Amino acid sequence: MNNFGLYIIITRPHLPHTTIAERCVANGIKMLQLREKHLSDKELVKIGKDIRSITKGTKTAFVVNDRSDIAVICEADYLHLGQDDITIEDARKIVGDMKIGLSTHSIEQAKEALTKKPDYIGFGPVYPTNAKVNPDPPVGTGKLKEVISFADVPVVAIGGIFPENIRNIIDAGAKNIAMVRYFMQTNDFDKRVKDIKCFFDC
Repeated sequence: MNNFGLYIIITRPHLPHTTIAERCVANGIKMLQLREKHLSDKELVKIGKDIRSITKGTKTAFVVNDRSDIAVICEADYLHLGQDDITIEDARKIVGDMKIGLSTHSIEQAKEALTKKPDYIGFGPVYPTNAKVNPDPPVGTGKLKEVISFADVPVVAIGGIFPENIRNIIDAGAKNIAMVRYFMQTNDFDKRVKDIKCFFDC
């Protein structure tokens, strides 16, 4: 099982999208997702192509959220689907053999998602979050630990994760942790990456 470590999601960032992509590549971030639900299709394609041009040929995989069509247009490495998006079966008709991740918010959803053979699943929100307009109820670290115990693909913990609680996530067995606000609401991106990576490596 190939784990990712830190998984960064771009949503309304303080820094330019391209700057974040450049810093992710420079810092060896393995997963970078574009999740901008408020932008037009034209804006998404432009940003997606810019990010792809930066990550192509590097160790940083580019993930497009929700949009199968834009994932193909931008030549993304992964498509990420939520519970309200099209099914993984229908997405395959658009993206072919592109890797796909699925969001899950309960033990039942996680088990169902794994029957679809995704390349990874997201599980959360572990803690309360306002990174989404209508967040799901927090699942907590106990359920996260349970999902990690039976999943046969990487499990990405997500939701309300910050330096003050990340140790609890790691203690639950998480090898993959997605973070949004902590990296989007700062101009000191490199230092924050270093600080978080230290939880994994130091």
